[in-house]
Amino acid sequence: MSESLKGTVLLVDDDPAVAKVLGALLGQAGLATHTARNGTEALALLERWPVDVVVSDVRMPGMDGMQLLAEMGRLWPDVPVILITAHGTVPLAVEAMKAGAADFVLKPFDREEILFTIRKALLRAQGEATNEPLRTPSAFVGGSQRMMEAQALLAKAATGMATVLLRGESGTGKELAAKAVHDGSPRHAGPFVKLHCAALPDTLLESELFGYEKGAFTGAATRKPGRVELAHGGTLFLDEIGDISLAVQVKLLRVIQERELERLGGTQTVKVDVRFVAATHQPLEDLVKAGRFREDLFYRLNVVPLWLPSLRERPEDIEPLARHFLDIHARTNGKPPFTLTPDGLAVLRAQPWPGNVRQLQNFLERLVVLSDGQTLTGDDVSRELARQPGLTTPVLTPPQGVTALASPAAESGRTLESQRKGTEKQALVDALARAGDNRTLAARLLGISRRTLYNKLEEHALL
Repeated sequence: MSESLKGTVLLVDDDPAVAKVLGALLGQAGLATHTARNGTEALALLERWPVDVVVSDVRMPGMDGMQLLAEMGRLWPDVPVILITAHGTVPLAVEAMKAGAADFVLKPFDREEILFTIRKALLRAQGEATNEPLRTPSAFVGGSQRMMEAQALLAKAATGMATVLLRGESGTGKELAAKAVHDGSPRHAGPFVKLHCAALPDTLLESELFGYEKGAFTGAATRKPGRVELAHGGTLFLDEIGDISLAVQVKLLRVIQERELERLGGTQTVKVDVRFVAATHQPLEDLVKAGRFREDLFYRLNVVPLWLPSLRERPEDIEPLARHFLDIHARTNGKPPFTLTPDGLAVLRAQPWPGNVRQLQNFLERLVVLSDGQTLTGDDVSRELARQPGLTTPVLTPPQGVTALASPAAESGRTLESQRKGTEKQALVDALARAGDNRTLAARLLGISRRTLYNKLEEHALL
């Protein structure tokens, strides 16, 4: 791999020699590294430093790689984990993928292969950073007619084997719906494998989907199955299917039609038994008319179409969703139950929620953590709304006949940029104080990634 990579990698291995060699290799590629000897050390380090990718051995004393993977999924689901093992088999790969691993590499690993794998993880993490999946089955809370209809169709679709196409805006719970289809199907005991199609460029997306043979390209040191093979006997969820190129569409169409594929660089045909569930927020019909999406692939995917309603289309569900989230986040943060007053609920229902259920969930989590009491009023909700971009906030204007005084900042001649920086720095300080200096929690309170938080702390000399 010739191009320089950017990011920070945490290497977790109980063998210092392996960590040293791998660290030097990644340093030559432009990556910063930290090292830990086991999962426990890795978790402690993640609390102190921003990390883009974790590369961990599977077999280690104490907390091993699979246990670390589980903790990462709970605490830092946005940080991809790559597992390295000398005991790698396809069944282990399936188990790791089901547990949330971004990828796996077999020992002894090739220099180009490990860089290739880390590059994929970095690109995928960057592509998914603004599209974090909902962490609870909250998309199905609520008794509105629109949601009940969607759930009924999901239940019917799950019992069959037909391809399902999930449609709807971002944040409506398409990944949860895909998992519900798998869990309710005859394939529920098989693997549920997912791939975010918009997160990778074509060349990497093909290798992720179809796998590759040894020597297929620089970095292909061993034969490796793709996501389609890993989903054999189960379900493959292709998120943001509308973003794949026409070249990849042709190959995917063949897999869906024939249930067979050829790995990159290979000539052997591999038979696969996979159910496909795809999702998109894009208007595929318009993409077909514009020649950017194959009509035959659209019809292959659109066997069972299912639209998930936006939160605006089911405002009556905001109350049960809000109470559901408040209950979950109170327990998660070790707080007593919260009470939402009628005027607090009215303010929530008045918002457009362009990010749908995901945005509501994240907002209420911040509200729980920042609140000093257990009763949330309209003023409490409005105060937090004022800190959130993209949401409606009250506009305060002076009474008629009263002239507004110039602010001290305006009178002192401070620039807009200086005021912005001052406000931003104070927001960082407040968030860290509220979070008890837990930077992961502070990032969630501010609605930004851990990487962005650390960049801002460095910018304002707060590290």
